[in-house]
Amino acid sequence: MTDALPNFPGIAARAAETDATGRVPPPNWQEIADSGYARLFYPPEQGGTGADGTTQAEAMEALARACPGTYWAATVSALLCGKLITGYGDPAKHGDLLEGLLSGERLACFAIVEPSAGSDSSTYRTMVRPVGDAEGGYVIRGEKSRITNAPCADLAVTLARRERPPGDDGPEWCLAFVDLRQDGVRRYEIPHMGLRGMPWGGIVFSDAYIPSDNVVPVTLEVLSEGMAWGWLLVSIAAIATAESALAASVRHARERVSFGRPLAHMEGVQAQLADSRTQIDAARLLARQAVCERVAGRSARELIAMLKIYATEMAVEVATRAVQIHGAAGVTQGHEVERHYRDAQMNVIGGFTSNRLREVVAEGLGLGPAVYRPFDWVKPTGMGQDPVGLDGLWPVPVVS
Repeated sequence: MTDALPNFPGIAARAAETDATGRVPPPNWQEIADSGYARLFYPPEQGGTGADGTTQAEAMEALARACPGTYWAATVSALLCGKLITGYGDPAKHGDLLEGLLSGERLACFAIVEPSAGSDSSTYRTMVRPVGDAEGGYVIRGEKSRITNAPCADLAVTLARRERPPGDDGPEWCLAFVDLRQDGVRRYEIPHMGLRGMPWGGIVFSDAYIPSDNVVPVTLEVLSEGMAWGWLLVSIAAIATAESALAASVRHARERVSFGRPLAHMEGVQAQLADSRTQIDAARLLARQAVCERVAGRSARELIAMLKIYATEMAVEVATRAVQIHGAAGVTQGHEVERHYRDAQMNVIGGFTSNRLREVVAEGLGLGPAVYRPFDWVKPTGMGQDPVGLDGLWPVPVVS
């Protein structure tokens, strides 16, 4: 890792406070901006420093170890939203949006999930439609919920449907780069179990205005490639949380004396620590490979899908062992390990659920896409021929 990104000591020192207050302290944002963290992910022609894959991965893990909530907020904005802007936008038209994210002057959110819809995009209802006046442009209406940075972001990279005029056979979907500091936008916060320092909530769009250049038609198939950056940042957050939980467990095992000997001398505890060490290092190797592939310009989408499944579920296992090793202290509110356990759970859900990603991996094995069709489980068994009573109820035997 570069000397400019040691271990974010100030952010680490404030991690417990960040979790307890549910706010990223202003000094955290200043420390990230001063470090040049956001610029690592981009080449010089886009305002970045062009760091290699290993440096990027190590910097991400260093920040995530210092404070996972701060890491999520900063990296969703700088990496995920920034890559969506550069990947699908126009450098000439959207360069100022990216520079705002890299300098720390703006914070972005990726507004995709809706109150009644998670991973199933077919149920999304947020709509972008043309204004229809001389000035042109669009307005957006709908609601996005459970969005990182929603309560305080300046910009929303928003997945929405397009109202297409006659003759427009372009994609049904678009990315809309929405200024959240305007009329027609309302935000709210949502309390959450883990990553409490991460701003999390919803956005209600009521005909908020979008300039024409900031509505970019895109297909979901093409967009899924860019969204893999989100799976990657979640995976590294999970690895960092697991590493922190393991470090706490090793310290406790050395210091805690029980039944006349340190916990570290007990075979069962040693086995738990060894399993955790092995799993973390395996996940980290996979993450390094995935980051290097992406930085080299290769897809690695299926590799990142496998990484997110393994790393996030592994972190829950490691955090669970840490709780067991710490005993009652591990489930005491405010304890370091209790915080890691809550944070680990959030990574499994965030970004894309493991069950859906397993389908992505299965598709890569040649099984084809998951297909959902109505299926009658009753008729093939012959049970559908049984007589029924009144109102469709099964006959009730008469007991004399």
